[in-house]
Amino acid sequence: MHARDSAPWALITSLLATSQVASAFYLPGVAPTSYKKGDIVPLNVNSVKPVIASQDYRMHSVLSYDYYHPGFGFCRPNGGPKYIQESLGSILFGDRIMTSPFELKMGVDESCKQLCPQKYSEEMIEFLVPKIANDYALNWLIDGLPAGQIMEDDLTNTQYYSPGFLLGQQSEQEPQPEHYAFNNHYDITVEYHRVSGKDDQLRVVGAVVSPSSRKYTGEPDCRDDLDELVIRTGDKVLDVRFTYSVQWRESPTAWATRWDKYLHVFDPKIHWFWLIDTAIFVAILVLTVMSVLVRTLKKDISRYNRLDQINLDDLSGTAAFDDGVQEDSGWKLVHGDVFRAPSHRLMLSVLLGNGVQLSVIAGLTILFALLGFLSPSNRGSLGTISVLLYTLLSFIGGYVSARVYKNLGGEQWKLNMALTPSLVPGVVFCTFFFLNLFLWAKQSSGAVPLSTMIVLIGIWFVMSIPLSVAGSWVGFRSPVIEAPVRTNQIPRQIPPTQTYLKPIPSVFIVGLLPFLAIFVELSFVMSSIWFSRIYYMFGFLFVCYALMIAVAASSTILLTYFLLCSENYNWQWRAFLASAMSGVYIFIYSLVNLFGKISFSGFAGVVLYLGYSALISLLFGILAGSIGYFASWWFVQRIYSSIKVD
Repeated sequence: MHARDSAPWALITSLLATSQVASAFYLPGVAPTSYKKGDIVPLNVNSVKPVIASQDYRMHSVLSYDYYHPGFGFCRPNGGPKYIQESLGSILFGDRIMTSPFELKMGVDESCKQLCPQKYSEEMIEFLVPKIANDYALNWLIDGLPAGQIMEDDLTNTQYYSPGFLLGQQSEQEPQPEHYAFNNHYDITVEYHRVSGKDDQLRVVGAVVSPSSRKYTGEPDCRDDLDELVIRTGDKVLDVRFTYSVQWRESPTAWATRWDKYLHVFDPKIHWFWLIDTAIFVAILVLTVMSVLVRTLKKDISRYNRLDQINLDDLSGTAAFDDGVQEDSGWKLVHGDVFRAPSHRLMLSVLLGNGVQLSVIAGLTILFALLGFLSPSNRGSLGTISVLLYTLLSFIGGYVSARVYKNLGGEQWKLNMALTPSLVPGVVFCTFFFLNLFLWAKQSSGAVPLSTMIVLIGIWFVMSIPLSVAGSWVGFRSPVIEAPVRTNQIPRQIPPTQTYLKPIPSVFIVGLLPFLAIFVELSFVMSSIWFSRIYYMFGFLFVCYALMIAVAASSTILLTYFLLCSENYNWQWRAFLASAMSGVYIFIYSLVNLFGKISFSGFAGVVLYLGYSALISLLFGILAGSIGYFASWWFVQRIYSSIKVD
């Protein structure tokens, strides 16, 4: 693609990504820090995580480790490393930021500085070799900015900064299996920008690290022509000396836009093509639903009301048929059963309450990110705001659950109050705790500390549950929404339906549509979660979320209409499960990724991947199911309030 041709795409993409909007805010904790020449610039270290770097383009592990894990043998600062205070979301996402022994002085170049010598035992080598083979990368933070490597996108021929750099790589001097070059020298290039009008005020705007493997036989001199430091399984001992060099380079990049070079869009055209195709599909689907509502239903309602008027005038059956009015048929026949309470109404109401809560949380979180309030420089802000919103919006979940349960004629109101804030969160927390046991057993830094677990439980019991109970109390005290038609005492027999309207085929067909609306954006989000990439295309995500809601609502309304026309009045659970089936498709997509893009060498990695994928699929299914149910409930209320029934 020529630069002239790519300019419009780059402009529009940047507008939707709202990177300029995000950079206009100085959020708490991410205000710029200015340095004078010679001031110490902090270089902190984060967890060592796997990345996609091999020629097979597969992820080989999901376990992360502390930088100072004994197996890595990295040099420690004087007095030992100290943890940097992190947000709740940062801890939940596996960040473990600590101080380092590196000394960076603003504007002062350093050449071949020594850190420490280290002797690697056979046990340490056995730990280190698989990590190099599985493409583990070091993650440093210089003034809060990720230190990475300059990469080039083959599709767009553009350069970007990729956070992290490899622990080691396949040896070039000894190209044999299980022979790896261990990176023990780091060339650090830091870009800085002068504050306008204050030449002595300097700010960090970029950081690049070029690691290399160098075998020192005497005093380290950091020459480029040294042999590689080869590490292999079976070595009894290995002498390693760590060195680094620092170069400062002035850059025209302003501090407010320093993250732009990290926020790279992979294959930007696919975002647009899929977004346009989805928008066209949604427009056709919505127009189809409107056609059903405006044309078919209007005709049905007019015919039903004409028949009722004739009956009121005591006209004979012959006269009625002479006027072209036939007997009741289709969806009006089930008017006495359509508002009959479904089976397991307590469970349905609990799921609906949690689904509405999750849908509001998702919408607000994406909106905050779109407006720039969840800047990538404020690490963990996405997870923190999600936990905060879930806690505060528990009131909505309790209110919706109680209101639905009361409208369905439920009488176990105390049980409803108890299950709404405990059932779904309890399943999520127990699964999360179970998966965390695997991380603890593997000594992974991704394991959430017990203290953080206690904090989450405290937030749950002290804030979330009371707010949910308060919402339930308000919901039960609210008046029942009266149905437009009366419900018969004896249920009507449901005739056999066509194959595509049977439970399993119908939910699989309808559930596929919302999944297709978010499929492309979902792939980028999943890559961000599992493959350590920065996701920031919240403009596209917001539009896709809106399209998904429209697709879920429209397709479920169509399913409900066809069910009622076939004289099947059991629409409540079908409407919920049809949209919720999109969560199953997300899990199927995760399985495809497991066999296509991921190659785990251990059982723990497979369990963790499948467990977290199942949690994501479950929560999305509940979210989408609530959208489908309430869309169908509105539809049924509207059509049956438009006809006259004796």
